Amino acid sequence: MPSFQTATASLRDVVTARGPHPAHAVLLAFPIALFTSAVATDIAYLRTAEVQWTNFSSWLIAGGLLFTGLTLAWALLAAAAGWRGAERRARLVYAAVLLLLFVIGLINAFKHSQDAWSSVEAFGLMLSILSALLALVAGVLAFWAPGAREPGR
Repeated sequence: MPSFQTATASLRDVVTARGPHPAHAVLLAFPIALFTSAVATDIAYLRTAEVQWTNFSSWLIAGGLLFTGLTLAWALLAAAAGWRGAERRARLVYAAVLLLLFVIGLINAFKHSQDAWSSVEAFGLMLSILSALLALVAGVLAFWAPGAREPGR
C-alpha cells in the first residue's frame, strides 16, 4: 500500500517539467476529443438541418464536461499538493484554463438543451468553438514545458 508521502509526491508530478501523469493525460484527452467533435456535429447540423446532429452535440458536450470535471479535480489536487513548488504558477494557470473550459462548456450544454435550431445558431456554434479551443489550450499547457516527456515514455 502506498504511503501518504508517495501519494502526494505523485500528485506533485501532474503538471511539471516532466509532463502530466499518464492517467491525467488520458483524462485530458477526452475533453479535447469530445469538445472538438461537438464543433463538427454543430457544423453538420447547420449544413443538413438533421436534428439528430444536435443530439450528438449535446451528448458530446456532456461527456466533455464529465471528463473536464475529473481533469479539473486532479489539477486542483495537484496544485494544492505542490503549492510551494516552483511550478505553482503553471499549475494555477492550467487549473484556471480547465475551470474556464468547464464554465464555458456548462453554458454550452445549457444552450444546446434548447430547441434544435436555437441551440446551434451562431451563439451555440461560437460556444462550441470556444470550448474546443480552451480544451486544446489546456492540452498544450499540460505538455508545454522544456524537456517535457512524450506520452508513452
